[in-house]
Amino acid sequence: MNAAQLIGLAINVSLVLMVFGLVLASGTLHAGALLRQPALAARSFLAMFVVMPLVAVLIARNFDLNRELLVTLLLVALSPVPPILPSKQLKTGGDPDYVFGLLVLTALGSILVIPGGVALIGRLFGRELDVPYAVAAKVAAISLLLPVVVGLLVARFAPELARKLAKPASLAGLVLLVAASVPLLWKIWGLMTGAMNNFTLLAMVAFVMVGLAAGHVFGGPDASNRTALALATATRHPGVAIAILHAVDPANRTVAPVVLLYLLVATAASAPYVAWRKRGQTAAAGG
Repeated sequence: MNAAQLIGLAINVSLVLMVFGLVLASGTLHAGALLRQPALAARSFLAMFVVMPLVAVLIARNFDLNRELLVTLLLVALSPVPPILPSKQLKTGGDPDYVFGLLVLTALGSILVIPGGVALIGRLFGRELDVPYAVAAKVAAISLLLPVVVGLLVARFAPELARKLAKPASLAGLVLLVAASVPLLWKIWGLMTGAMNNFTLLAMVAFVMVGLAAGHVFGGPDASNRTALALATATRHPGVAIAILHAVDPANRTVAPVVLLYLLVATAASAPYVAWRKRGQTAAAGG
């Protein structure tokens, strides 16, 4: 195993640990709360896994995009919530029931959505974007479903152990993610900056803005749900997208830098929205 493979493995393990820690912290009550609100769950699913793939298709058809960016937008549109997002959602006033429920919902839904969606869009464009169902299901299951299920079982049958393990698991995942990401970013920084052409940044910013707007609208009347869904719709799990591409095309070295570039652009582009929602939360609390 070479250095690049070790870095990739470390990032995947870190994400699994973070998901596991979040589910342990949330417990079975929070994690299953969204499933008891079918209308809100349906709107959330629609915003993330129907609206955004359609937006990605429209952007791809109306901008002169290179293949790497096209694949990135399509896969990002079909990827679930990243494990680093719930903490930001909670800081902006997100309801823990909804935030953790959204994590579970997207983890479960991704197993069906990712392979089917990529195959459908690939046929629509007449490009080689088909992802074998078994490959996508395996990636989603290992990265998301497994830590979610194990975390829920531990929280249900050993709540005291779950409380003790939640913080160390999340902290270990965060430390490992930072330790693996720094050398990765150093190595591919040139590739990331080289991808900033041909309307790349414009397409990414447009995608993020539409995601924020869609999530804000579909979140419903509750202000905290609107903010949480807006961030979840615009910011997706880069590890799942990269893992699927690596499983399908291990020799590809051009897509991962674009996916990580999207993550940086999404973080920067959503910052004004986050600041706006925090001000609203503060004003509401003061009132």
